[in-house]
Amino acid sequence: MILTGHEIQSRLGQDIVIDPFNPAQLNPNSYNLRLHDELLVYEEIVLDMRRPNRFRRYTIPEEGFILNPNQLYLGRTLERTETHNLVPMLEGRSSIGRLGLFVHVTAGFGDVGFKGHWTLEMFAIKPIRIYPGVPICQMFYHTVCGDITEYQSDKYQNNHDIQPSLLFKEFEHKPDPQMRLAFGQEFPE
Repeated sequence: MILTGHEIQSRLGQDIVIDPFNPAQLNPNSYNLRLHDELLVYEEIVLDMRRPNRFRRYTIPEEGFILNPNQLYLGRTLERTETHNLVPMLEGRSSIGRLGLFVHVTAGFGDVGFKGHWTLEMFAIKPIRIYPGVPICQMFYHTVCGDITEYQSDKYQNNHDIQPSLLFKEFEHKPDPQMRLAFGQEFPE
């Protein structure tokens, strides 16, 4: 089940933290999150999953910043969220999508216990001017059934900035040879 706006507000300070919280951003069954004033753009021609990729940081000025097609932009929410006993979900707003800007293209499914700012994957199908502080996406909350294990991560938990992919850290932990035999799998060296 998805929480209503009233239920989101009633759980503030308990299962839900949204900082800062503004009642004007509360919807019937979600909460609008705003865009921070910085973006990251990868500088690599080919992105590599096994290593950190170089990126450039841009500031979105008050007069706006034009996103170009066929370019991935990473942004983040102004708001920091924290969620306990619920599953947070993040989606782009329909008004933004109708302008051809896809926000949070993948990984909108959060984890119980996530604490931090949300990194947004943004992709425009036409040139579009964006502005700092615009309500760009919406957070909604699902109830869960069963025992809860809260999210713990040395990659993304408690972040304060835009998080480029840290997938390369997963390649640093090679399974031992006995595990390979036990599962009958070949792992890359």
